[in-house]
Amino acid sequence: MYGHRFSPHRYSQPQLFACLVLKTFFKVDYRGLVAILKDHGELRDLLGLKEVPHFTTLQKASKRLLKVARAQRLFADTVKRFFRRRRRQRVKLAAFDSTGLECGHRSIYYIRRRNGAQKRWQTVGYSRYAKLEVAAECRSHLLVGVLVGRGPRVDVDRFVPLMDTTLTNVQLDAALADAGYDSEPNHDYARRKRGIRSYIPATAGRPTTKLPKGRYRRLMRRRLNKDYGNYGQRWQVETAFSMLKRRLATSVNGHSYWSQCRDLLLLAVTYNLMILYAAVGFLRSSHDPFSVGIIDICPCAFNFFVTVLPVFIQSK
Repeated sequence: MYGHRFSPHRYSQPQLFACLVLKTFFKVDYRGLVAILKDHGELRDLLGLKEVPHFTTLQKASKRLLKVARAQRLFADTVKRFFRRRRRQRVKLAAFDSTGLECGHRSIYYIRRRNGAQKRWQTVGYSRYAKLEVAAECRSHLLVGVLVGRGPRVDVDRFVPLMDTTLTNVQLDAALADAGYDSEPNHDYARRKRGIRSYIPATAGRPTTKLPKGRYRRLMRRRLNKDYGNYGQRWQVETAFSMLKRRLATSVNGHSYWSQCRDLLLLAVTYNLMILYAAVGFLRSSHDPFSVGIIDICPCAFNFFVTVLPVFIQSK
């Protein structure tokens, strides 16, 4: 319940983690969350806070609670709770992709002007960025696998790690990915070693009219289209990225590599909690909550965070 047995025991671990999720949900920093907690006594009562934590307390709690291994377990628990109503955590279609989030809030104009020493405009607005790699269920937009890191870097060698971390959370029938993951070893690993149907456009390499030599890439070149293997559903992962960036953040505030990784993992956990709330709470009256779409999650998800989240983290 607490960080150490000799700690002052002012704030429990569930309370601190709930504060971190609220920080992401409200799109504020540590100082901004402290101001929100000071202004809203009902929020403090719901979280069970007798006093408002200092912003440095929250910053130190993020280092302790959002270590990669622990945050991955929390992320896996959100997936498990989403599929609780099903006997088996089986996903028919999952789309693999990655996206970049800005490091900081510098304007493109400033980035271009700072290169004035060379008397020319800088065309690239970044040198590195925080990279979030996800596997999203096509039906619900839930994230079932996540990896964090830093870009730019190619995706072709990230297919196997992303599939492995996804399979630790769910059972997968088919994986959809864009041409950035195209390689024969990726198909071979998914289909032969894992028994998962992989659908990736075979467009890597120089343009040519000849068919690829690999067995599965040749199959992709011949048959893959919008309808084959439901490949047209791959764009659902782009919807998930749009939901995450519109509702939560388009940038991370961390400066070091590990602080950026913690921010990315917290984004993924918060996003899944919002999807979980929309599935079992906000759209409870619908027989099939995903038939009407859950792209626009209303701000009343706040009620879920301040009431259910402390209970959720209590088990961890």
